[in-house]
Amino acid sequence: MNEQSSESAAQPFHVAALQMVSTPDRDRNLAEAGRLIGEAARGGAQLVLLPEYFCFMGFKDTDKLGIRETPGDGPIQQFLSDAAREHRVWVIGGTLPLKSPEASRVLNTTLVFDPTGSQAARYDKIHLFNYEKGEESFDEARTICPGSEVRTFDAPFGRVGLSVCYDLRFPELYRKMGDCALIVVPSAFTYTTGKAHWETLLKARAIENQCYVLAAAQGGKHENGRRTWGHSVLIDPWGEVVAVREEGAGVVAGTVDPARIAEVRQSLPAYRHRVIG
Repeated sequence: MNEQSSESAAQPFHVAALQMVSTPDRDRNLAEAGRLIGEAARGGAQLVLLPEYFCFMGFKDTDKLGIRETPGDGPIQQFLSDAAREHRVWVIGGTLPLKSPEASRVLNTTLVFDPTGSQAARYDKIHLFNYEKGEESFDEARTICPGSEVRTFDAPFGRVGLSVCYDLRFPELYRKMGDCALIVVPSAFTYTTGKAHWETLLKARAIENQCYVLAAAQGGKHENGRRTWGHSVLIDPWGEVVAVREEGAGVVAGTVDPARIAEVRQSLPAYRHRVIG
């Protein structure tokens, strides 16, 4: 089956990105995430994406060490599994801290659960954010171990590529995913870097891979004093914004339409013309 016919065979699929303003209270964050997943599911979403650090935004970088979980065991993982099963939707769990080989660092991990509540995929964030300017200082490598494997999973509408936040700046990562119908980007972009680059980078990834991009962000002023950019969004293969939420908690919903991917790739077959990667 050729590229165009395989894209056209799948049916449109309803997706949602959840925007949050997470707190240093894990249980409160899980309750808010549960509320938003329910809202998205009632609105018809079949796949729901949570933001990076949906479960916890501590006062210090090291605070996340206190809620890290062993793979396959823990209240955050149980919550994601239960929510997927209860609402019969795919849940992509933003990120949560999992134990790493180093006691002083964690893995920043995306877990995917199918509508039965079974884990379908896992991705450990590869690129670690580092930004120093004025009073703003971030160095994720102090508390996070980088992942090393590019990960995707197969959904009913096609392949889904997994990435997290700072990964967005590295286009070579997305080429290694292969032919995706959807790329997801759970994020917690700072206000400064988000204002400068967020939409430009997301549109670039959609346009160059000729697929949909769904980004779920932290968006607002957090109890720990941090301000995140928000602007959770769904972008289509032509780089058009389908839906966006600028700030505050809420749901951004839209449709991934394989026929739209096929249309874009037929009219401008850039993805097929690539000669490297």
